[in-house]
Amino acid sequence: MRPSGALWIAVSLAGLGGCANIEAMHSPAPPQHSENMPEDRDTIAAVLVGSTFQSMQRLAQAAPAEQAEILAAAREAYGRSPQGEAQLRYALMLATPGHPARDPVMAQKLLRELAARPEALLPLERAVTLIELAQIDSELGLKAENERLQNDEQQRTDRERIALAQHRLQTELDENARLRKQLEDAQAKLDAIAKIERNLTQRKPGNEGAQP
Repeated sequence: MRPSGALWIAVSLAGLGGCANIEAMHSPAPPQHSENMPEDRDTIAAVLVGSTFQSMQRLAQAAPAEQAEILAAAREAYGRSPQGEAQLRYALMLATPGHPARDPVMAQKLLRELAARPEALLPLERAVTLIELAQIDSELGLKAENERLQNDEQQRTDRERIALAQHRLQTELDENARLRKQLEDAQAKLDAIAKIERNLTQRKPGNEGAQP
């Protein structure tokens, strides 16, 4: 099973996300105005992305009931706030292989919307969006090409079948024409024989009357 593009970087970010989660639980909230605001934003992004990767891993490995719960939670969060991190999380869930509700087409749509609004995401989230979108584009492009080739092959097979059927039909028509010609020739011979017999029958009484 081919892993999702975002999962390829899960290993490198999982540790960061896990540490950030621990620090977030045991540290006070950052102040509203901080000289380290860019670093704070990066930490928040790492926490969110790490949490999303962990959910993706569970989604790929869980039982069907838990898979449905995980996806439903992501869908509900996206419904409440259809933008930014919630949209990225839902898109990544839809793109994750290994569950029956996977929908790469919908994931591609959501990711393209996010890529068109980079200001709605933090830098790390934008990077994940572009990586996963490239993976989904490649997957769907290959799928479309495979379907096109299959359609071409099917069309070629259909043309060959049609040509074969036409050849068989023409052979049958030619055979029917040959048999019809033989029947007409035989009928013509029978008609000729019948005509000769009628002529002989018509001449016979006259010939007998002419005898002494």
